[in-house]
This record gives sequence, C-alpha cells and structure tokens, in this order.
Amino acid sequence: MSKKEVVETTEAQIAVHWKEENYYYPSTKFIAQANLNDVEVFDRFSLDNFPDCYTEYAELLTWYKYWDEVLDSSDAPCFKWFKGGLLNASYNCIDRHLKNNKNKTAIHFVPELEEEKIEHITYQELYVKVNEFAALLRDFAGLKRGDRVTIHMPMSAELPITMLACARIGVIHSVVFGGFSASACADRIVDSNSRVLITMDAYYRGGKLLNHKVNADEAVKISADDGQVVDKVLVWQRYPGKISSDTPMVKGRDFFVNDELKKFYGARVEPEKMLSEDPLFLMYTSGTTGKPKGCQHGTGGYLAYVTAMSKYIQDIHPEDVYWCMADIGWITGHSFIVYGPLALCASSVIYEGVPTYPDAGRSWRIAQELDVNIFHTAPTAIRALRKLGPDEPAKYNYHFKHMTTVGEPIEPAVWKWYESAVGKGEAIIVDTWWQTETGGFLCSTVPGLSPMKPGSAGPGVPGIHPIILDDDGNEITEPGIAGNICIQNPWPGMLQTVWGNRQRFVDTYFAQYCKDPNSKDWRDWPYLAGDAATKSEDGYYRILGRIDDVINVSGHRLGTKEIESAAMVVDEVAEAAVVPVSHDIKGKEPDLYIALKTGVEPSEELARKISDAICDQIGKIAKPRKVWLVPDMPKTRSGKIMRRVLGAISNKGDVGNVMTLANPEVVEEIKHMVQK
Repeated sequence: MSKKEVVETTEAQIAVHWKEENYYYPSTKFIAQANLNDVEVFDRFSLDNFPDCYTEYAELLTWYKYWDEVLDSSDAPCFKWFKGGLLNASYNCIDRHLKNNKNKTAIHFVPELEEEKIEHITYQELYVKVNEFAALLRDFAGLKRGDRVTIHMPMSAELPITMLACARIGVIHSVVFGGFSASACADRIVDSNSRVLITMDAYYRGGKLLNHKVNADEAVKISADDGQVVDKVLVWQRYPGKISSDTPMVKGRDFFVNDELKKFYGARVEPEKMLSEDPLFLMYTSGTTGKPKGCQHGTGGYLAYVTAMSKYIQDIHPEDVYWCMADIGWITGHSFIVYGPLALCASSVIYEGVPTYPDAGRSWRIAQELDVNIFHTAPTAIRALRKLGPDEPAKYNYHFKHMTTVGEPIEPAVWKWYESAVGKGEAIIVDTWWQTETGGFLCSTVPGLSPMKPGSAGPGVPGIHPIILDDDGNEITEPGIAGNICIQNPWPGMLQTVWGNRQRFVDTYFAQYCKDPNSKDWRDWPYLAGDAATKSEDGYYRILGRIDDVINVSGHRLGTKEIESAAMVVDEVAEAAVVPVSHDIKGKEPDLYIALKTGVEPSEELARKISDAICDQIGKIAKPRKVWLVPDMPKTRSGKIMRRVLGAISNKGDVGNVMTLANPEVVEEIKHMVQK
C-alpha cells in the first residue's frame, strides 16, 4: 500500500470495517397491528411528491384554520411549514381527546422511591391542571404570547404540565435538563431573555433527595450579572405543602406554585390560536464554539412531524402504555414523552430516577406493574442494564411489542441482548438516528415494513432523503465508505433557526454544501447533520458519530469547547484540551488534558479543583474521567493543539508519526503518564 493511500484513509473509514449484520424480520403478529404497513408510503413521500406529501402528517392534527401554503421557502433556509394555518399544541395534546377519552390515563408518574405510589393522571385531570397553571402564568406571572420562559425541572408530572400550559397561552418554553448546573441554566435564561424561571424545590436521584432550589438562586444571580433580570421564580414542590429544600424563598421573587394555584381553582383558559410557523419552544444544544445554540422549533410543522413519527415509527396506538426513559430536558423527551404520545392520546410513563435504583430489576418491575408495551431508551442505559443485571428481564412478566433505541449508535452485541433479553424475542426494535435540530427521526426502519439490522439505523424514514457527501460536496455512492450525511430536503420537524442568530443557523447547518446562498429553492440547501455515516448496498445507513468536536456522553451531547472553557475558569490553567474516551456504559466520556501556567506545581488537589469547576459550570454529566496535568500540549508548529494525538493516548491507540510536531518529546512523557 502506498503512502498516499494510507494518508487518504480517514478515521471514519477505518471505523466501518465491521461486518454487515443479518436481518431480523418483524413478526406477522406485529405487522397485522402496525399503524403503517402500506408499502406505497415511500412512493407517496418521494421527492417527486415533495412537499405536498407532508399534508398527510398535518392531517393527524386538529386545526382551527388550514394552511395557505405547505412549504414557504421565501426565506430559505428558514423554512416555514403549513404557513397560515392556525392551531394550538396544548389543545392537540389534551382538549381534543376529552370527548372520548377523558378518563384514560395521560401520564403515569413513577417516583424513584418504590414505597411511594405511582400517580396516574387522566386526560381530564391533565386538562384541569394545565388550565389552572396557564391562568397562573398569564394572570399572576404576567406572561403573554411570544414571551420566553426558562424551565429548570427534574423528571416529574409537573414538567409536561408546565410545558403544555406555556403552549396553551403561546409562551415559548425553554426547558433546561435538570442535571445541568446553575451556570448552564443562566446561559439559557440570558440568551432567551426569560424573566420568569420555573423550577422545583427537590427531587430524588439514586435514593437521595437533592436540593434543586439552590440552583435557581445561583442561576438568577449569574443572569443578573449578565444583564438579564428574573423577576419571578415559580417553585413547584416535590411534596405539595411541604418544604423539601433548605434554600430559603426570596420574598417578592420566589413563589410556591402550590400556594398560588389555589387562587386559580376552576380556571379555564381558551387556547391561543397560534400560527403554524410561530415558535413552540427553544431547545439548547451544545456547539463546538461559544455558547449553546437555541434551536427554535415551530408549532405546526414540529407537532405534525413528531405525531407522525410517534404513530408510524414507534407504532403508538391510543391504547398503548408507552415508556420513554429519556429526560424531558432533552429533545427526545419533548418529542417522545410529551408532544408525540400525548397528541396520539397514548399513556406516557415518566420515571423520576435512575433506571438501576435500587437494583437492576427496577425498570422491568415498572414495566410489569404498568403493563408497558412500548419501551424507548438509549444504548447507554441498555449497556448499564446489561452489565448490572443481564438476567433480570427474565424474572418479570412484561411483554414489549416495540422497543426504540436513540441517542447514539448501538453496538450489534448490545442490540442482540436488547432484542433477546429485554424484548424476549417478541419485540420489534427501531434504531433511530436524529438530533435536537431535527425534531424527530431521520433514519429508521419502518417497523411493520422493513427488517431490522443490528448496528444500522436503516434507511431514511418516509419523506427524508439522505445523501452522503465528501468534504467537497461530491456524493459518495460506494458502500462502506464514510462521508458526511446530509438531508437533501427540508422536513416539518426541523429547527426554524437558531434563536436570535440566523447567521449561525446558516453557517452551522447549510453553508458547507449550499449551492447558491441567494436561492429560494429548497434543492440548493442540503442540511448538514454533522455526523459521519456510511450507506450499505441495501440502502441502510450506519451512523459513526460526530464529525465535529462534540462528545456524546450517555446520549448527552457535550461540546468540547464548553468543557475546555469551563476548565479555563481555574486561575492556574493555561491550556485545556478535551478528548473522548470509549466507555463500556456511557459510550464516551471526556478526558481532560491541562497545561498549567508557568511556576504552578501539579497536584491531585488542583486536578480535583479543575474537575469540580467543570461540574459547577456545566453539570456532573460533564465530569472528566481523568484530569491529566501535563508538562505541555503536543502542538503543531503553528501552535495548534493536536487533540488527535491526545485521543490516541487516552484510548491506548497509535499516535502515528509525531516527528513533525513542534515538541515531539512531550508525546512520550504524556504517554508514560497516562498509560503506565
């Protein structure tokens, strides 16, 4: 093999020298009951029928007024779907079900402590709670259509109630993952200009009642320092009427929701008739540079898309009990715990705590007790359950018809355990690939139509037309060769823009492959997903992970620049570099390399201080596996830190030829330190 050929073999190409797995076919029993078993769906959703094919998804919703135009591309790539249509997301998730299903359970809330009883909230109860809280938001908090609200809450029934109350009055919600720090919450308050923060006093995690109110106080202080004043903090109580946090309430600013709600007993709020293109929520996602991006999702397009994905890919029927194990603070929870399942009148399970608390059988006890028949989780959780309790599923009498995996690629061996042990050989699996920005699934098998293949997400879902491009924009058609996966066409679930920063939206997702920046034609604006992928001969896509500097830890995307920036708040730090390290449960975890300022002595205490700073700035999810205090960073002669070399050292791989570096001798020193 010539030297030239070696240079041209990318890491992505090396990563795909896995064999293609065999097919697993859906059972005839599943196909008979599937919501989608019409093979003509792919013809109906071909590019020839774009964009009108998507009216099929919009018809799943109830509209006050139909749209004037299916797709408005006059401000490409800020596409507007079902333009001119009027609807309300809260109405579609609650009110329209009351006539026939008001006594059906909408939400099963499962507390982490097993001695506490499961709360079953019917659609009628959800209607009452959402209306009363919407009245509180409007009349007490003074919120109106178009305002933004930041919600920093743990997994609880009150979280979807809060989201749906916001949607009812046209307020744009920005939910922050409960495990994120006060600083991360403040970033989102400032960027969205929220003057109301909604939180909860405490929640359980690993059997401990954690003080969550303390984060609100700190977030409000940081926001004020950054110029954004929060004038009301609304605090839900984990135990209504009882104080569960020793952080005091601030007079005139903090209010217990439970106390204020009494004044709104019996209130009914007419849903705002929102334009389809009006924003429904902001969901912040890690970026490679600077602050997180506020992905803005619209009302009509987003809701139509997640409802269709829930119905056709997850096969949710109204009589199903559906459990998505994700956190509502991420897009998976928005789309597939709240908006999608509730729009279909399903029963959605919300579990407060850790899936392995108090033991590895907990998830299967919940499934047995509630007779869950659709299960949705991430490879991280599957790996943990497999490691801690491989024989646990067999002990419980539950039967899943359908299981989803989401958040990162799943290894074939883990997929097979999921299918045989968790699914008991009965359940269909859909391995879905999508992103915060996309609102809903991009690639997956249609469960009633296509066979499953371990390790492969599958083809594009109906209406999604992927293409793999090289860096120059040429299509890669050769099977097994990796490139950048892009989507040729817009779709209703995609983000409308980055909140307050249209240019960042264009630069991040479209600039690399845009054929004409002035074009109003959607064909000129392929969407760059930022993931590497290959396409096999059968049209199935295998996703290989990020092409940018984002580390996927337990399904949570963390920007390396964010982690490095957090490390730099420690005075002694001169340089920071983060690299992903493979982990058998989390998928990846960050290793943090630190070069200290001249004259600063390395110590375990200092390494701990830096690690703590990461947790304070971002949250414990970003805690480095190890903080390595190194004498210097391996650098090119132009001064660029060679993260690839550090990544190879952390993962015990080949560092390659380092003689062209400015300081090749430091590589051996670091290697000796890390690999001893």
